[in-house]
Amino acid sequence: MIRYILRRILMMIPVMLGVTLIVFTMMYITPGDPAQIILGDNATPEAVAKLRAEMGLDDPFLVRYFRFVKDLLRGDLGICYATKQPVFDRLIQTFPNTVKLAAFAVVVSTIMGLSLGIISAAKQYSLFDNIAMLLAMMGNAMPNFWQGLLLMLVFSLWLGWLPASGFSSFKHMILPALTMGTSSAAVLARMTRSSMLEVIRADYISTARAKGQTEFKVIMHHAFRNAMIPVITTIGLQFGRQLGGAVLTESIFAIPGVGKMMVDAIKARNYPVVQGGVLLIALSLSIVNLVVDILYAYIDPRIKSQYK
Repeated sequence: MIRYILRRILMMIPVMLGVTLIVFTMMYITPGDPAQIILGDNATPEAVAKLRAEMGLDDPFLVRYFRFVKDLLRGDLGICYATKQPVFDRLIQTFPNTVKLAAFAVVVSTIMGLSLGIISAAKQYSLFDNIAMLLAMMGNAMPNFWQGLLLMLVFSLWLGWLPASGFSSFKHMILPALTMGTSSAAVLARMTRSSMLEVIRADYISTARAKGQTEFKVIMHHAFRNAMIPVITTIGLQFGRQLGGAVLTESIFAIPGVGKMMVDAIKARNYPVVQGGVLLIALSLSIVNLVVDILYAYIDPRIKSQYK
């Protein structure tokens, strides 16, 4: 098992290198001169040219990329053009808010998705099953930015129950978490139902019922546990999706997270902040996938036996 974990960690290295190359290339071909942005529109051409030379912006693409990777290995993500603050420090300040929002959204989606999926599978083709799957389809098709504005309009403007922006208390987390969590809950509900239906028709489920066990124990202990592998995969992928997809939600609700910081940085052509934010999200997603793979072994003994 330890060798498997180490092998997966080593596999993350080429993935991260690929991400750095893609992100750096996108920033390289994006219009805009960082030196001009730093000095302002009133700067003289001589001052702009001098600053470009000092920043190494006149060097060839490969020279700049390898210098970027070299600084990255030392933990240097560059300097924010706007605040002159190290990008790493800015990410440390904002990333906890993004993780908190994504985690809360995953909790909401897991509770909603698992509940709807399990009950729909246990009561297949019932009225509840039809209504639950209809809601799941609607939640999956509804854009997050539209849903966020709708929730803000109803619960903040009309009813006045919840704040429309900020992230300083539990109340501030409810609307953003619902905005991000409902679409994930829809995907999770459909996956849970499908996986449960495959297991619930197995012979050992009929044997468990024949032994006189309660329906709740049959569903939760025998069926649900054996249907957990694809469900856990979906939860892990949704958490990674929440980290990367928090950009619109954080912008709508004015949450000081990595997503909003990256949107502001893109508008200002603040390339180091954009690069640092994308790399941090990519690294987080890789770690989440690793954790999900490790959880497989502890849920399914058949998988764990492969690593012995």
